[in-house]
Amino acid sequence: MNQAIASQTLAFHRPVKPHAETARWTPEAVAELFALPFNDLLFRAQGVHRTHFDANRVQLSTLLSIKTGGCPEDCGYCPQSVRYDTGVSSQELMPLDEVLAAAQAAKAAGASRFCMGAAWRGPKQRDLDEVKQMIAGVKALGMETCATLGMLKEGMAGQLKDAGLDYYNHNLDTAPEKYDDIVGTRAYDDRLDTLRQVRESGMHVCCGGIVGMGESREERAGLLAQLANLDPQPESVPINNLVKVAGTPLADVDGIDWSEFVRTIAVARIVLPQSFVRLSAGRQQMPEAVQALCFLAGANSIFYGDKLLTTGNPECDGDRALFAKLDIQPL
Repeated sequence: MNQAIASQTLAFHRPVKPHAETARWTPEAVAELFALPFNDLLFRAQGVHRTHFDANRVQLSTLLSIKTGGCPEDCGYCPQSVRYDTGVSSQELMPLDEVLAAAQAAKAAGASRFCMGAAWRGPKQRDLDEVKQMIAGVKALGMETCATLGMLKEGMAGQLKDAGLDYYNHNLDTAPEKYDDIVGTRAYDDRLDTLRQVRESGMHVCCGGIVGMGESREERAGLLAQLANLDPQPESVPINNLVKVAGTPLADVDGIDWSEFVRTIAVARIVLPQSFVRLSAGRQQMPEAVQALCFLAGANSIFYGDKLLTTGNPECDGDRALFAKLDIQPL
């Protein structure tokens, strides 16, 4: 290999630092990454990815809605809110045996992590007691466990940790400056407080956001800067492409082009070098070639199974076929 080319290649494989002298990423520095030529951005992201991960392995998580609908929050993207007429009815918490059967099926299909989501503003103690039994049961199957239950009160994160929960998901959703356009029933600081409790409990943090909600590129950069500046950074970062649901306030919002979504994945990989970056909601609407570009850009986790809470997801057989085409192996 030509010495100059070799030096350039090695440079791209070193960890990428923010432009500022501090360890923090500014939104402006993240926006500069978005502005790179597409091929250069993917090349840079791929270098960072290969520094920290096997580029041909992807982690598989399955997500189950253990309590659907009836949420009092007003998140503009969510079909589970009681405030919107979306055809999603309120259901009780699933029985323990049904949750464990779903986890066993997910494990048999190849998933290594089982995520449980409940449409609550936050759990009551009686709810938490039931969820803790689910966590212990899933853990006994030999799977990693994750839950997203809304805002936590002091002491709840420790209970979940003691029950065997490995990850707690609580997304920031969008940039601070865009947040009030999307959510009115809880503040940004409420989300940060729950993340603080999760981190202090010793659990891993799963925290990402949603793009395609009418935000600008600068606001996408603001979201990724927020995620990158969490200390320590989240171990898992789901990047959702908005699935527009009739009846929600964002049903008619302009989405983003596929190339901008791939850019978002690539920038996430650069600023979150050691996090698992997960292709999450919206993947069912993505052509295989776009998904392949996302893996090239540094995505190394997916939700695996035909449903995400209330919206669709690619069938397991389809994902296995795509992985075979790309020579990708599950973690």
